[in-house]
Amino acid sequence: MIKKIAILTSGGDCPGMNVALKAVVNSAINNNIEPYVVFEGYKGLYENNFEKISKEEVKFIDRKGGTVIYSARFPQFADLDIRKKAVENLKAEGIEALVCIGGDGTYKGAARLTEMGIKTIGLPGTIDNDISSTDFTIGFNTALETITNAIDNLRDTSESHNRINVVETMGHGCGDLAINAAIITGAEVLSVPERKLTTKQMIDKLLASDSKRSKIVLVSELMYNDLNKIAEEIERATKQETKVTVLGHIQRGGRANAIERLLTIRMANYAVKMLIKGKTGVAVNIVNNKFQTKPILDIVKMERPSKQKILSEYDEIV
Repeated sequence: MIKKIAILTSGGDCPGMNVALKAVVNSAINNNIEPYVVFEGYKGLYENNFEKISKEEVKFIDRKGGTVIYSARFPQFADLDIRKKAVENLKAEGIEALVCIGGDGTYKGAARLTEMGIKTIGLPGTIDNDISSTDFTIGFNTALETITNAIDNLRDTSESHNRINVVETMGHGCGDLAINAAIITGAEVLSVPERKLTTKQMIDKLLASDSKRSKIVLVSELMYNDLNKIAEEIERATKQETKVTVLGHIQRGGRANAIERLLTIRMANYAVKMLIKGKTGVAVNIVNNKFQTKPILDIVKMERPSKQKILSEYDEIV
């Protein structure tokens, strides 16, 4: 029986990380397991920066965005000697298992620790929804809501001023945020890594659109070198004022919405149950509304699923 576990958040922060932290702490204590938190992810493991935590200390953290135990990029964790020090720190404290909340990089770190004798389980925490083993990641739902609200607000002002808005979402090479936001908001033009448009194709779609006073061009990040230049070309071709809005890190902030919190709590509780049952080196996924686990090393090798079906839905609906 596991007596002590630790929880860390790593990589990019996202709404729902605090919800997951609270749920793991509560579930652990309810199963007579002492929970610890690690500050600043894998960097904190190496620096021995962790401490025991109680239910009272996490009572209200689910109402906050970001991660109250902080996150950090720590590429040095790829070094075996660095990992050995982290393992020494955990063992010195008697911590037998680790719940790792984050994306692909977090999962790779967890897999390496598993190989060194630390029981690990991953929770998918990223707004990008780019972990192929799960239908939804923690943070995606709330980030999508943030994008939707932002585009709705842009629609209001664009309609008032007869304007086109080029809006860039996050996604880090995955189009899920942009595609789903385009369906929800009725964006007239959509360009994502899974179906990238040229500037001419964007212009052709805008000119063919039935929308008159407001039009949205929705694109994923890291696709175009200069969105302002694209906006200028669109404005020249359409004779309609065109502005660029990069939503940026507002998508990562904010309190997790109700659905996000519910799914995250259930996912975190499931993770603790799996650790108690002896599952290690795996991550929790939700597939067709059911929770399951899959080996982390298999997950990081998975190809991203085709987006053709949802892109076809966008074409049919918008």
